[in-house]
Parts: sequence; C-alpha cells; structure tokens
Amino acid sequence: MTDLISSLSYSASGMQAQANRLRHVSENISNADTPGYRRKLVSFHENIDNGTVETGRVQLDRSPLDKVYDPGNPLADATGHYDGSNVDLVVEIADAREAQRSYEANLKIFDQARSMTQGLFDLLRR
Repeated sequence: MTDLISSLSYSASGMQAQANRLRHVSENISNADTPGYRRKLVSFHENIDNGTVETGRVQLDRSPLDKVYDPGNPLADATGHYDGSNVDLVVEIADAREAQRSYEANLKIFDQARSMTQGLFDLLRR
C-alpha cells in the first residue's frame, strides 16, 4: 500500500517538474525576438531521500547571441548590428512537446495509482 502512495508522490513531483520546464520554455518562446535575451535551461535532480524529482536552478544558455543587422535600430552599433536572442523556436517547440508528453505520462501514472489505492480502501472497508 505504501508503494502505491509513494508512486502518487513520485508522479506528482514529475508533473510539477515538467510544469516548471514548460513555463521556462514558454518564456523562451515569448522572448525569442527580445534583443539580448538568453535562453533559459532547466535541469532535473532526483531527491535521494524520497525518490522524487525536482527542477534545479535555472541556467542561462551561454551560446552566442545572434547578430542582427538593422542599422535603423537604436541598439545597433557602428556596423549596424545588435545582439538578438539565442532562442531557436524549433528546439523550444520540441522541448515543449517533450515536457507535455512527460507531464501526461506522469498524470496517467498518478491516476492509475489513485484508482488502485481507492480500490484497496474499498476492499478494506468491506
């Protein structure tokens, strides 16, 4: 019985971690055209004490920023370039789909464990 209850905790932590990841992916997508914006990266860490997963500190992608040529832009330097962002929309959309599917998988595990736990409680009440 405790294994079923633990699985509820594991899947709930997975859903929370993927929700955090999806939030940062959404921020990256919304700032894709913001000059000087660096892509946010999220890492996952297993909590050894209870077996759950959690997100680590947000890191900024240190890859070079795109150079955008627009001499009329107030941010442009003497050559007419300014720093764009390092967000690749294709990568962000793929990350968003992966986070969504991982969230859904954790949700199915959560629902299944909840159903099994409820079934056990119903048996014990009889």
